[in-house]
Amino acid sequence: MGIFEYYLIGVNIIGFFLYLLNMFLYSHTENAQIDAILTIGALIGGSAGILLAILLFDRKTVKDNMMSRVFIVCVFVIQVIILLMVKGHHADHITLAFWEFFAKYKILLIYLAVINFIAFVAYAVDKVNAAKHRSRIKIVTLLGLAFVGGSVGSLLAMYLLRHKTRKDYFTVGVPLIMIMQVVVIFYAMNTGG
Repeated sequence: MGIFEYYLIGVNIIGFFLYLLNMFLYSHTENAQIDAILTIGALIGGSAGILLAILLFDRKTVKDNMMSRVFIVCVFVIQVIILLMVKGHHADHITLAFWEFFAKYKILLIYLAVINFIAFVAYAVDKVNAAKHRSRIKIVTLLGLAFVGGSVGSLLAMYLLRHKTRKDYFTVGVPLIMIMQVVVIFYAMNTGG
């Protein structure tokens, strides 16, 4: 192993323990979180350690931790793809020909059209239910639809219907999910397969 691998192991171990410390501070003190340090830790490569700590010790998702969950997962996926690219798991020639890729994989384009339509409809239904004081669609479901490919439909619904535009886990989270999806598609286009 080289210095890069040791760095990644170290920063993820630190990220893991920082998240545990953050959990402790959230439950035992008032406003003594280290969210900014966790954000920096995730951005410098510790997202896998933080995600592992979440999966092992803090799986309950609530409104207060939703933005951090969306951020950590998106950063983790992007970092995995960057790592794969750095390690040479890509085609000899990098391309940005998205339309050629979608022309080749029409089923993916159809899937994205369908899931974006479903996401748009889900946000519309949630908006109507909110106005009529009826049962709402869970935040995790709405963000999940964005995550599995419906980010464009989610973003369109948010701003066309003026729904969920005051919550950072939507206004920041959905565009972040969209960026992650573009990175995933870019990598899929350039895997060399």
